[in-house]
Amino acid sequence: MHEHIGQWFKMFMAGVGAVTGYFWGGWSLLLHLLLWFVVIDWLTGWAAAWMNGELRSRIGYIGIARKITIFIIIAITHLIDKVLGEMNYVQNTVTFFYLANELLSIIENVGRMGVPIPQSLRKVVKVFHTKSEEDRYTERKEENKDEAS
Repeated sequence: MHEHIGQWFKMFMAGVGAVTGYFWGGWSLLLHLLLWFVVIDWLTGWAAAWMNGELRSRIGYIGIARKITIFIIIAITHLIDKVLGEMNYVQNTVTFFYLANELLSIIENVGRMGVPIPQSLRKVVKVFHTKSEEDRYTERKEENKDEAS
């Protein structure tokens, strides 16, 4: 019985490798780093919410769904890159965006936990939030324009 466990494990890992290769073009250093950032962001977000008495399972489930969606979007960009010639420009660009986003979220979460944040990092987070709000405002304005026409 126990000798079959090793075979099942090998088959499972081969399947994981095949799926990873197909959807993301293999497990690159960028994807590895992004996975770590996603896990650390989720853990620090959970810890910050717990420390501040804001822990809610529904919000946690939404957060997990968002994290899964990040990897789905990266899989889609890999397929786009395959169509464009295997250069990984789109996938790498999107992955760098999510790496930056997750890093900023980790910094915010650590700040919510009460850990001192260097002033330079606070400025980066503030600039990112300001830029995000500007982008959302512009998107809403364009949506309203489209609805009016």
